Amino acid sequence: MDTQLKKGLLDVCVLSVLRKEESYGYKIIADVAPYMAISESTLYPILKRLEAAGAVTARSREYNGRLRKYYSITPAGVRKIEDFLNDMREMERICKLIRDGGKQ
Repeated sequence: MDTQLKKGLLDVCVLSVLRKEESYGYKIIADVAPYMAISESTLYPILKRLEAAGAVTARSREYNGRLRKYYSITPAGVRKIEDFLNDMREMERICKLIRDGGKQ
């Protein structure tokens, strides 16, 4: 899969997991992994980028004597998912054109 395409898909996958509930790194990886390969070295730059874009917020909370960072989706993150789904509908129409060889 094209690297740039995969990068965009991973962003939306992370946002989708967070749309369900607030979460932390290891759990996000576990939730996304059945659908796409993702590692800690991939996830944390995504979370930083999404946070800088205002798509997620982060807060630290103590868990078993150490701080754990929890991430939540923002309204801008929800819009990013909706924009992605709209783009995918357009891509589906284009794929149909490609599959059908331009025939209607």
